[in-house]
Amino acid sequence: MLPNPAPTIEQVLAPEWEEWVTANNAVVLDVREPLEWAMGTLPDSVKISLAFLPTGLDQLDRSRPILVVCRAGNRSQMAAQFLQQNGFNVANMFGGLASIGLA
Repeated sequence: MLPNPAPTIEQVLAPEWEEWVTANNAVVLDVREPLEWAMGTLPDSVKISLAFLPTGLDQLDRSRPILVVCRAGNRSQMAAQFLQQNGFNVANMFGGLASIGLA
């Protein structure tokens, strides 16, 4: 018997991030680096760099969905997969902050 594949991560188009967060009462998690955060981020984002995510899980609310964001959508996809494997309800911002002029 083959193992079950991992569930697919929901992809939220960058221009629709605010609508998705509101509709889902979600938290935004920015997994970029501090120098990137200084260039701008989404309002009220929780900021945990991808490298520190394994030790920063206690900063996240397991009862709320999480929209993971980064510059282009690659790091956030990796972070979303990691979070999903650790029991979080997550989505990835497809296209990242660069696609809406914040990176």
